[in-house]
Amino acid sequence: MKRTTITVIGVGLIGGSIALSMRRDPNIRVVGYDLRQDCLDKALTLGVIHAGTTDLQTAVREANVIFLASPVEQIVATIRSLVEMDLQPGVIITDVGSTKAGIVRQAVDVIPDHVTFIGGHPMAGSHKSGVEAASDRLMENAYYVLTPAPGTPEEKIKQLSELLTLTRAKVVQMDADSHDQVVGAVSHFPHILASALVNLVAGYDEENAWHATLAAGGFRDITRIASSNPQMWRDILLQNRDPILKIAKDWANALEDVVHLVEQGDPEGIEHFFKTAREFRDSLPERKTGALPPLNDLYIDIPDNPGEIGRITTLLGAREINITNLQIRETREDIYGVLRITFHSQQELEKGEEVLRFFDYNVYKRT
Repeated sequence: MKRTTITVIGVGLIGGSIALSMRRDPNIRVVGYDLRQDCLDKALTLGVIHAGTTDLQTAVREANVIFLASPVEQIVATIRSLVEMDLQPGVIITDVGSTKAGIVRQAVDVIPDHVTFIGGHPMAGSHKSGVEAASDRLMENAYYVLTPAPGTPEEKIKQLSELLTLTRAKVVQMDADSHDQVVGAVSHFPHILASALVNLVAGYDEENAWHATLAAGGFRDITRIASSNPQMWRDILLQNRDPILKIAKDWANALEDVVHLVEQGDPEGIEHFFKTAREFRDSLPERKTGALPPLNDLYIDIPDNPGEIGRITTLLGAREINITNLQIRETREDIYGVLRITFHSQQELEKGEEVLRFFDYNVYKRT
């Protein structure tokens, strides 16, 4: 059987995870490209790629499929560079950017007849970055959205879709404009809201330091996404400008409605506002991966005894359960404190929960 060559441009978290998924097929050879040789060396050492190079032409010369896993603002520029190079006839170029309409339109304008571009967005991520955080299970059960332009050959869409089954993601199709509207509402705009709320509280805190003191715990949880990369979100918002502006206006109108209810002292209206939100939120699938990375957090009530945290981590480690973070949420003398453990994946969380419950720990998740 003829070997398929996959080139991954940008060997970080997403690119590395795609590369690891592709390596499930022994008939696929994965070539990595990155500007930094040290990133490629790390990817080679970790077994993420078969070969790596800092020369773009060398990376893509034999590629049958090219994944662009570079930052959003670099994707179109990379496409323009690629179409000037020596590429295999029938090569598919796809990207992993979280905005699609602008990228698809510009790509279609420049690609020659022997190249097919299909926009893509794996809706999976992690709070870690870099190739060392890559996993062949990162996209498992997540949605992987393809946004082919009108007129894209069906056999090419099918070819890419079948290849992506190696990621174990759920491959779906949407038009690029619909994608940007939906993802703008459920991913991009929540990042704006979280950052705006944090900035608001930070301003209040300059006058009254109790804001920061009491913002620990739940406030940190609901605003966690405000800790995302500022440069990345700058570029995403500029790329998805029109949907974001529409959503922002709709949000302003919705907030104005709530303000009006409070001003009028309307108890039924206020309760209805919270009730409808609760009903829709509770109807959302809890264990499916969506546009925002899931919070694989488990909370454990622990007595304030020496060695208790060490015992918990030993129990998990003995069963090879991976955790990425530990945080003591509350510590009060002579009563239970709260330990938050962040697991590498939903599967690891479920295994950890089972182990800790077996040893009679009071374990719960935020829903």
